[in-house]
Amino acid sequence: MPLADRFWFKTTWPFAVAVAGIGVGAILSAALPGYFVFLAISAVVAAIAILGLGIVTGSAGMIALCQLTFAAVGAWIVSLLNVMQAPGGFIVWLALGGIAAGLVGVIVGLPALRLRGVNLAVVTLGFAAAADVTLVQIQFPGSVDGTSIERPSLFSNDRQFFFLSIVVLAVCALGVFFLQRGRWGSSWKAVAFSERGTAAAGQSVQVAKLTAFAVSAALGGIAGGLLAGQVQLPFASSFTPLQSLALYVLAIMSGAHLIDMAILGGILWVLVPELLKRWGIDQNWGFVVFGVLGVQALTSGTNLGQTVRDLFWRRADRKTANAALTALPPDAADDATAITTTTTATVDHAALSGEPVLTVEGLTVQFGSLKANDDVSFQVPAASIMGLIGPNGAGKSTFVDAISGFLPKHGGRVLLGGRDLAGLSPTRRARLGLRRTFQQDRVPPALTVGAYVRFVARRRLAASDIDEVLEFFGCPSARARLSSVDVGTRRLVEVAANVIARPRLLILDEPAAGLSHDEHLALAARLRELPARYGVALIIIEHDLDLVRSVCPMLTVLDFGKVLASGPQADVLANPDVVKAYMGETELLS
Repeated sequence: MPLADRFWFKTTWPFAVAVAGIGVGAILSAALPGYFVFLAISAVVAAIAILGLGIVTGSAGMIALCQLTFAAVGAWIVSLLNVMQAPGGFIVWLALGGIAAGLVGVIVGLPALRLRGVNLAVVTLGFAAAADVTLVQIQFPGSVDGTSIERPSLFSNDRQFFFLSIVVLAVCALGVFFLQRGRWGSSWKAVAFSERGTAAAGQSVQVAKLTAFAVSAALGGIAGGLLAGQVQLPFASSFTPLQSLALYVLAIMSGAHLIDMAILGGILWVLVPELLKRWGIDQNWGFVVFGVLGVQALTSGTNLGQTVRDLFWRRADRKTANAALTALPPDAADDATAITTTTTATVDHAALSGEPVLTVEGLTVQFGSLKANDDVSFQVPAASIMGLIGPNGAGKSTFVDAISGFLPKHGGRVLLGGRDLAGLSPTRRARLGLRRTFQQDRVPPALTVGAYVRFVARRRLAASDIDEVLEFFGCPSARARLSSVDVGTRRLVEVAANVIARPRLLILDEPAAGLSHDEHLALAARLRELPARYGVALIIIEHDLDLVRSVCPMLTVLDFGKVLASGPQADVLANPDVVKAYMGETELLS
């Protein structure tokens, strides 16, 4: 398919699906019996609420057990505006209810900045319980004197209101679709997988979490407003904590971060109790059914939506696995072969005469009586490559955490260019041009390769720019799912994404880990080109001394937290203290 046609298809098909869904809704609103129309409205309301839960739980990985409390906020605002006969009518009231719920969501989400897991679940469930008690006491505006909520004149009966609810669902689904594929959506998936990786990419973890809560709560508020319009006289019994808990379990089981699965969850929310009713079983057993399904989903780590998609994507995953991940850039084969025959990298020495991009002065990190880094000082010239080596436990990882902002309490100074980084968060340092990769896998598998590259780059990129850097590093295509590639390949994607962000300094923490020998050779050839090609300075932390010798003209050696030697590669590797520090690795240095 030509590029222009592909772009047109990608931008128009979501709207086509939404229009088709509205068309199906119009048919159902005319064809369904009256009782089933009312049930269908309930299913749509539940689907919108579950869609919101899919963001905060499925995408952002946080536990929120108060979704129907956010729905109660939306219903309460609609009821209040109805009693006040506020201008704008039901549609405006519905939107205002969603906004109000979103603001409450931000407030409730504040504990998520410090809490996670069970602790966060307890806080949100406690909020739901407190709100339930409050609602029972104050009731909804107009409920005491029986003031019914006025529906829009065009949607006054149930069939017409069902059609309106379908339109609202379509609009909400479109909004979630584009948010999930934008920077917010990428940040939600990234923070669910690794908060440190998210911060290192220049994305605020706090903003990612609060936006997830806000959007989720806003959708809950819209669902509550629709429910108020459906029943026209809402009561607190429709928004109990037990129902919020059941809704959460249903969202986990169905995989509600996927729009179609959120809609399926809404259908199940109505279908299961209705079937129990027809079979003469108490409808409260529906909560038990949802609980059993939820326990199965949580213990197995799977959900219905992802299982179906994995079956569908299996063929594409096989193609990704067979991609040529070790293809060398032009003229790189000879350089790669030279790795095993030379001990000194070929470098543009003019690049080493520039102003320092990083200056470290007396960096000291102390844990109790242990000094992990002790008066570490050196400089990294602009557009240069420096290797940071040392035995295990030498303090290399502590050093990287300190200068990248993850260990803010340290002595000494760290300057990026001429700017002192004291007091700056990892996110702020990343935005200023200090990027890093990690020894552990910090690449969120829920994203595609292209989405991850755009997220890390933090700037507008043409598709050709992404394709170029991925081809240069021998990575899979931008359309490939990160979950379908191995850890070594994800490490290459992580390096490629940080390179295209055009940082001033990029710290690569064991970039060759998980790669085969041929991939080591290919990576070394690529790393040597980065300063000239992208204008980035590199600090490479690596135990593979063959790679270090082939790539790094300058070395700094740490031992027991102190700088043992620093300077040109040949001088450092010939230093007797360095040889002694490595002991068992002496043969690699000779």
